[in-house]
Amino acid sequence: MESPPADVEKMDTPFEDSSSTSELSTTQEGVTAAYEAKSTLINEHVQNEIGFGRYQLQLFFLTGLGWAADNIWLQGVAIILPQIKNELNPTRVEFATMSLFIGLIVGASTWGVLADLIGRRLSFNITLFIASVFGIAAGGANNFTTLCALISCLGFGVGGNLPVDGAIFLEVLPQNQQWWLTLLSVWWALGQLFASLVAWPLISNFSCGDPTHCLKAENKGWRYTFYVLGGVTAVMWIFRYVVFDLQESCKYLVAKGRDKEAIEVLEHIARKNGKTITLTLESLRAVAKDETGQTGTITHLSTYQVVRNAFSSFSLSHVTPLFSTRRLAINTSITIVLWGLIGLAYPLFNGFITLYLSTQVKNQTSSTYRTYRDYSIISVLGVPGSIIACLVVDYTRKNPNKFAMGGRKVTMALSTALTGIFLFLFTTSKTENAVLGYSLASGLTQNAMYGVLYAYTPEVFPAPHRGTGDALCSAFNRICGVLAPVIKIVTTNPDGTAVGGTANGPIFVSATLFMVASVLVLLLPIETAGKAAL
Repeated sequence: MESPPADVEKMDTPFEDSSSTSELSTTQEGVTAAYEAKSTLINEHVQNEIGFGRYQLQLFFLTGLGWAADNIWLQGVAIILPQIKNELNPTRVEFATMSLFIGLIVGASTWGVLADLIGRRLSFNITLFIASVFGIAAGGANNFTTLCALISCLGFGVGGNLPVDGAIFLEVLPQNQQWWLTLLSVWWALGQLFASLVAWPLISNFSCGDPTHCLKAENKGWRYTFYVLGGVTAVMWIFRYVVFDLQESCKYLVAKGRDKEAIEVLEHIARKNGKTITLTLESLRAVAKDETGQTGTITHLSTYQVVRNAFSSFSLSHVTPLFSTRRLAINTSITIVLWGLIGLAYPLFNGFITLYLSTQVKNQTSSTYRTYRDYSIISVLGVPGSIIACLVVDYTRKNPNKFAMGGRKVTMALSTALTGIFLFLFTTSKTENAVLGYSLASGLTQNAMYGVLYAYTPEVFPAPHRGTGDALCSAFNRICGVLAPVIKIVTTNPDGTAVGGTANGPIFVSATLFMVASVLVLLLPIETAGKAAL
């Protein structure tokens, strides 16, 4: 028998990334024309036949739990800092926050890249398990070094949620329902609220009264808080891994040349929603035939073979397409820088908020009860921030080719600028009511800002490289976040007071970074409102 032509052999190679095949030329979106044609066809059938139904609602809940867990642990570490400082007496308590961000950096990079190499399901199914195990273990730490090591490990687990969960949810949404991705950020706010409501009674009632003589037996509140947060994270993992039957992303499968499996996924989602889909394997392949009229065949591989093939071909193939055109390169670069600026600005304030609440007003010592009560009130107001962002991101954007106010960019720029303004005002606070008021205002606008940022980022990256793009943004966000405790350390004394008259130094830096970020948002060349994600 004659051997097949070389080009047919290449097409028959399973799991060939569509970004590296020669089916058709690369488009301005950084993907091949073949993938774009298939993705467009899938979007049409999802929009017109599958719609938004039971499957998407369940996925909204479960991906939302991942986003909630990310902020639960970010705020969980911030919440316990005053009690850690009293009991374990570290040289600088800010090193606990630094440890968390080191874990988040590695986690975001690892799980986000894996999402493009071997699929979304692995990251989705395992990250919360890792976070729950090490979160519970951290509650039993007997010294500060052990605590920091365990916090770093839980950060590695939870760090994969943001770059992966948003991509998973976006890739099953109809175009006219993509506003749900912005609404997904309400879970981020709920995570902070949940952490604060857990910590408020536990730390208020089970903390040492004398900070100069604080024994472990008298300071169980922060440990109980970590046990509860870790247990709840474990329940989240059970819901995601055991209860819900997550399907692999159909767009990831198409990008890997696994068209038959992509059709099976779409049929499963349609059945879950009580619908039927008319898209067939033949029609999907027909829109992406190469110049010779060939479409290739796909061989089913085992999980081990998927992993082996993915890593054997690992390269920058998922990074370079994000910079393949001038427009994409500018947009990707600004987006990554935005994540970095916000990644430093946000924890500079929120990572030490309980410390600020207890020390901001001079000559007046806030009680532990009042500090955590105020923190819970601030967390409550973060929830409507996400809802407001959801309502305005598509305002007047009916025609994406016509300039109009609203959309992702304007909403994000305005909310980011307002956050900076409110933080500047926070530094002028002279009373506890003023401290609470400006904290409430910044909490509202910060969550609106994050709601849009979390929606815009996966929307602007095409599915074959979405996990990698999200991972780059999230990793740079965490890398810059490591600088937050460094700035806090060099501008304040160990007791939180100012060094050399630089009162509120970290908050001034945070506010300035938010203002700079708001200007950069307006320079983004791509607006995603009103467009279906590839």
